[in-house]
Amino acid sequence: MFEKITDFESLYKGYKKAKLGKTTKKSVAKFDTNVIEALLLLQKQLIEKTYTISEYNSFYVYEPKKRLIQANSFKDKVVEHSLCDNVMNEVFEKQFIYDNYASQKGKGTHFGLDRLREHMRSYYRKNGADGWILKCDITKYFYSINKNILKDKIKKIINDPDVLWLIDLIIDSVPGEVGIPIGNQTSQYFALLYLSEFDHYVKENLRIKYYGRYVDDFFMIHKDKEYLKYCLSKTNEFMESLGLKLNKKTQIVPLKNGIDILGFHTYITETGKVIRKLRRRSKTKMNRKLKKFKDKLKTGVVTRDDVYASWQSWNAHASKGNTYYIRKKIKNKYDEIMNSIE
Repeated sequence: MFEKITDFESLYKGYKKAKLGKTTKKSVAKFDTNVIEALLLLQKQLIEKTYTISEYNSFYVYEPKKRLIQANSFKDKVVEHSLCDNVMNEVFEKQFIYDNYASQKGKGTHFGLDRLREHMRSYYRKNGADGWILKCDITKYFYSINKNILKDKIKKIINDPDVLWLIDLIIDSVPGEVGIPIGNQTSQYFALLYLSEFDHYVKENLRIKYYGRYVDDFFMIHKDKEYLKYCLSKTNEFMESLGLKLNKKTQIVPLKNGIDILGFHTYITETGKVIRKLRRRSKTKMNRKLKKFKDKLKTGVVTRDDVYASWQSWNAHASKGNTYYIRKKIKNKYDEIMNSIE
């Protein structure tokens, strides 16, 4: 496994992926100047175990909530791409259930939304619209992951000591026994694996057929509210064993009320139709963006292509729901701004 990671071709592919969309950054330009020498040095350091993790660039983001992001250096991104592409993709994903949605090829938010719709429709065919849904959310998930527990889970599926050395180096690159950096590519896989045993517990022990998880958000659908209360108590026990806690958003509600997850409010009607409504903050956020873009376009801070890319990305996401009129209003505002600059 380690030879795959340190292979020059693997590192070069990791370099190509790491620089996508970042060609104007100074750190990338510096690496580009002597890319062959830089990759050969990186390869040598990995093989000789002299490789170290550079200091993180830490900053806060405030959408959708305040979070500390710790971004690693460009050379560390190259190594993480090689590690993920050559080991973690294959080895980790074998552990995951089908309804584990995030950070995997062919999956993501839209895949999760489609699976939720399938679960609701399947439930309706057997039970009608009467039922309950338990929606759980974990408090400060990435910051609460216990490093020793995480390492033990990884050792169960990887036995190559050199790969374990590299993974431990990445896990321990931030101080303390708890918490992994949100900005790392590997952290996404660590976050999926950390709750993978819980996924199997829900499916195989609690026997919940209609279940899905996207990182730290997950749901269970069942006809018996009392049984979901039991499931919630067992979930709290499981979370406690991992050093995690469910937050105040966790609740059991009628299936017809639906749930907020993956950017939409999804619910089912009495006739069995599944409706997705875009969350209000998504529309508000896009409206604010467009207002700012108008001034930034005039001063040249952003280009027309930048505005188009932002609108197109939002529109593609919004189109996954019952959002025709909302998207039409946003499109009119987008057209108005673009036409005003011509």
